[in-house]
Amino acid sequence: MEEFSRLAELMASLRGEQGCSWDKRQTEKAFRTFLLEEVYEVIDAVEKEDHEGLKEELGDVLFHILFIAQICKEKNLFDIRDVLRAAHTKMYNRHPHVFQRGCEPDASQEITIQQRWEEIKRAEKEDYSAVSGVPKILPALLRSYVISKRAAKLGFDWETKEGVHEKIIEEIAEIREAEKEGNKDLVEEEIGDLLFSIVNLARFHDIDPEAALRLTNSKFVRRFAYVESKADLTNPNPKAMDELWNEIKNAEKRGR
Repeated sequence: MEEFSRLAELMASLRGEQGCSWDKRQTEKAFRTFLLEEVYEVIDAVEKEDHEGLKEELGDVLFHILFIAQICKEKNLFDIRDVLRAAHTKMYNRHPHVFQRGCEPDASQEITIQQRWEEIKRAEKEDYSAVSGVPKILPALLRSYVISKRAAKLGFDWETKEGVHEKIIEEIAEIREAEKEGNKDLVEEEIGDLLFSIVNLARFHDIDPEAALRLTNSKFVRRFAYVESKADLTNPNPKAMDELWNEIKNAEKRGR
């Protein structure tokens, strides 16, 4: 599109001889933080249902992608056209049920579509693994969710959520045992197992645990801000603070 080309040309100009000194200093590694920040701003706009903000944040992510591609072009590695061609080829090949005659499934074959997707990915990469390829840089809670989803698609899963409930109870008991032993390393391991089990419970309910925890974080901040505004923080009284907490909690429930 004309708009895309104009943005790509603008990016090239910023990195050119007469361009911006800051832009010309940047490397791919600098975008490890920049791009992550922009992606989280996209997520924030989605959760706020701020579509005007979402439009802006998507533009920022796109600009960062063009920026990285321009740096790689200058190193004679690839350019944005190579990125687009590779993405088109990959998505075309992974959707034979859409683009190839005779592969069209009906609505009841969604599981078959997911299995076929995994088969194609395995054929593309000799060392492909459904779980080991999940980036380690992801937030641990989100990575647990993605790993467990991928394992479940291959049939490694509980049959019902009640099985997950039992696993959570089992993990809590193991934490208590580790606490009795006074083994901090084991406590850490068992807490990790508990968190992973809770992630799986979220998955059974089709809930993103990262999003659920963000909601809880926001709720806690909002309620504790109320406690802070009412409590005597120079002489903290846990009981009084708990009463204030319940006060705002009940007020929010009545306001639903």
